Amino acid sequence: MLIGDVARRSGVSTRMLRHYDALGLVRPTGRTAGGYREYSAEDVRKIFQVESLRTLGLSLKQIGRALEDPAFTPSVLVGDLIRWTRDRLAREQELLARLRAIDASAPTDWQDVLRIVELMRGLNSTSAARRQQAVLVQSEGVSVPAELLAGAVLAESDPHVAGALVWALARSGGEGLAVLEAGLRSPDVDVRRRAVRAIAEMPDAAGAAAALADALGDPDMTVRRHAALALGRHGVTAAVPALVGMVVEGFDDVAAAEVLGTLSQDPRHADQIMTALVDELSAPTADSATRIRLVQALVELSGAAGQEVLRELAYDDDRAVALVASALVGVLQQRSAGEQADQDS
Repeated sequence: MLIGDVARRSGVSTRMLRHYDALGLVRPTGRTAGGYREYSAEDVRKIFQVESLRTLGLSLKQIGRALEDPAFTPSVLVGDLIRWTRDRLAREQELLARLRAIDASAPTDWQDVLRIVELMRGLNSTSAARRQQAVLVQSEGVSVPAELLAGAVLAESDPHVAGALVWALARSGGEGLAVLEAGLRSPDVDVRRRAVRAIAEMPDAAGAAAALADALGDPDMTVRRHAALALGRHGVTAAVPALVGMVVEGFDDVAAAEVLGTLSQDPRHADQIMTALVDELSAPTADSATRIRLVQALVELSGAAGQEVLRELAYDDDRAVALVASALVGVLQQRSAGEQADQDS
């Protein structure tokens, strides 16, 4: 067949067929008396092979190797294609994320676009100082997409950079909470820890509490602790068991006791908290160190009930517990005397 006939039957242009010939991919077997290219049935079959491999994303150079190199097996080819495709998709996903971030900033001119691009470049720097600077130097007049900041928070391992990102995210008005909440469901425990810390700093108390509720059941202790402290500060009593557990276990027990004290200022919660602490004090598994931490937590509680329990514990069979309780009773008495003196004056 002449080149025109091959082009019509294969759908490959005559220009491309000539290009294949010049590259040595598909050279016509013969020539007519007039010097025109003449393709055999085997030549046409090879053209279809080339076109099929092109649809898989191979370059003409790669196709030439696949057709000519006996050692270039189909499994090697497919493996290479999978790797190249993954790399291409990753680059396209990165580009898509950048475009969405720019679009979310609602740019009014090219300067706004360039500022967001510069921020993204800074956040991708291998230098922690450069990443932190990129966040802190953003102009007040530039709208930084909250989703971009939230995504950066979940990926940031340096605590100083993470602090700057959370600060910037909090200033964005609480937006980006959905991205952080998705981070709480990540299989990566480090991502969940970053998410819970960031959510705890969000100004939207109601939204933060709703997002953190499920984190109380997280398999990671650090995630549970941060969620409990944040929920307790938002007045959520569902955090009380976790906070008491922190006192018992000795992890962030001082912070947990302070939050329990704040919650106990509401009379509706005081009895629940007192009962939980007293139950742990009398638990047969509670050792001396655990009971001392529980005694110290009682000092934080509002009302006379906690003081009464402390007076009883001043006569506890455990000498160390009794001494701590007795000392704390004295502290509370001095505190009450001082408050009374202030009222009288």
